[in-house]
Amino acid sequence: QEFPSPPEKPQPPRASADSPPRLEFPPPNVISPPPVYRAPPRQGHIPPPDEDPPLRPLPKELVLKLYKTMTLLNTMDRILYESQRQGRISFYMTNYGEEGTHVGSAAALDDTDLVFGQYREAGVLMYRGYPLDLFMAQCYGNISDPGKGRQMPVHYGCRDRHFVTISSPLATQIPQAVGAAYAIKRADANRAVICYFGEGAASEGDAHAGFNFAATLECPIVFFCRNNGYAISTPTSEQYRGDGIAARGPGYGLMSIRVDGNDVFAVYNATKEARRRAVAENQPFLIEAMTY
Repeated sequence: QEFPSPPEKPQPPRASADSPPRLEFPPPNVISPPPVYRAPPRQGHIPPPDEDPPLRPLPKELVLKLYKTMTLLNTMDRILYESQRQGRISFYMTNYGEEGTHVGSAAALDDTDLVFGQYREAGVLMYRGYPLDLFMAQCYGNISDPGKGRQMPVHYGCRDRHFVTISSPLATQIPQAVGAAYAIKRADANRAVICYFGEGAASEGDAHAGFNFAATLECPIVFFCRNNGYAISTPTSEQYRGDGIAARGPGYGLMSIRVDGNDVFAVYNATKEARRRAVAENQPFLIEAMTY
């Protein structure tokens, strides 16, 4: 008796795909772009708790701290930016328009979670209680500066607040953060790492290496991309042809979401859930916060 052979369906390793009937190159926009999460949505409707648990009301004290920190950061920016324009300090990077990304994400973390920043995350350190006089001392490089003037202005760092010192080269913090997250996983320390960067830094090779390492090593890390539309002065139209940064996540095996970066509650909700799952499941998450 003859048995019919099933049609051959070769399956490449680590790739889920059927054999197409003909040669075809799918266009880049064949995949739907990630939606932008907001809390509440633009219509103003707040889903009930059983639909979206992270949207439960936040304590009044927390909301006030969010507001006060964002306002204080904006005021400090204005003073130090004017100091730089007057020639009193050599360099300064403002955080205008991105306060919600800093403070909303910082509030969602545990105090012992390790932070790898770039140079627009002063609000994260401020939320953790870093004093204003040390911000000023670092930018002026005076005798009170913990770094003793060895760093450029806005390159903050604080061991006590688990904030790794910022370095100037773009994206170098990404693979470093993955290494730290892998060490935390091996130590079973019940902590997470959050790594901040801009969409311009996501064009660096270190970003691609870091994403891949985090996915394959299953590290408890949250990648937080601030997409403000410009890498210093280079618009996104000259940086990439894909749909932002969150759309890259599935290609690396990262759980990804895109949020409204000017909605501090959306940032808080997304970071809180990503941090919880990163620790519980030992897997990386990617958040793209659309800001400005």
